[in-house]
Amino acid sequence: MTDTLPEAVHAFAPGSIGNIGPGLDVLGCAVTGAGDRVVARRIAGDVLVLEDAGHPDLPTDPARHACTIAADAVRRACGAPAFGATLRVIKGLPLSAGQGGSAASAVAAAVAVHALLGEPLDQMTLLGCCLEAESTVAGRHLDNLAPSLMGGVVTVLGTDPCDAVRVPVQRAPWFALAYPHITVRTADARTVLPQFLPRATCIAQLASVSAMVTAFASGDLALLGRSLVDHIAEPARAPRVPGFADALRAARDAGAVGGSFSGSGPTTFAVCPSEAIAAQAAAAMQFVYRATGVDCDIRVVTIDDVGARWHAVDAAVADHDAWGATA
Repeated sequence: MTDTLPEAVHAFAPGSIGNIGPGLDVLGCAVTGAGDRVVARRIAGDVLVLEDAGHPDLPTDPARHACTIAADAVRRACGAPAFGATLRVIKGLPLSAGQGGSAASAVAAAVAVHALLGEPLDQMTLLGCCLEAESTVAGRHLDNLAPSLMGGVVTVLGTDPCDAVRVPVQRAPWFALAYPHITVRTADARTVLPQFLPRATCIAQLASVSAMVTAFASGDLALLGRSLVDHIAEPARAPRVPGFADALRAARDAGAVGGSFSGSGPTTFAVCPSEAIAAQAAAAMQFVYRATGVDCDIRVVTIDDVGARWHAVDAAVADHDAWGATA
């Protein structure tokens, strides 16, 4: 716990690649670049005021927004239900895109309010507060929340209680991200997943996931590419994203070692050995998606090893444009 409690903080939580292909609900990776930010300011009373939801399509009702749900869970976990704060969300991630947008909002809010309260909680308890929000708006899973909070590549062992650990990464790959402008809600994407699986499919999926962890820990990108075979979610979700298979094929032709959906999609990721190849793969995927008549944004990222972070700001200003060094 910190000695001097700040009056206002600015927190940032990075976007993420959930599942990382076959790691359905158990693997995730925080990525550099875009993320969500929350400015939180202490106020008198016991009300959490959502000053800005971050996007016109997001709910303004505090009971329905991931940010305020997570913030409320933190103050209850800290034993401070009489604590009041204003919260302002600055969205840097697109909605329903498979880049961990709802998770990043929840994490940034949780980290911000936790900082205002002196950071008394351990990391897994804080993660549980974030999960309370994600469960309400997207589903009960940690593959986006955990890496956004903890940074790096994360394996989820359980959600009740929360249990997640960092995976050692010997050689951080580059990722090409292509976001075709198709809305895929996580809750809807989960409805198409099969309820029962043949034993052979389960074994193949386990082999893919174990090989992925080995590849990250050993720095073997060729093995990582071979292990990116999703036998469960990708076959069920691919028909909802026109051009997906061709886009991934184009990325491989440009030098990517493999890829899949980021989270539930539609964002497609491709694993690449260098930043230059990732840029070529991203452009190739964008070309394919646009050829299908769907606009597409692209990004080139690598692993965000830090995760969520915050710094104190002037309570009288709480300027969301004044993001500087992390605390």
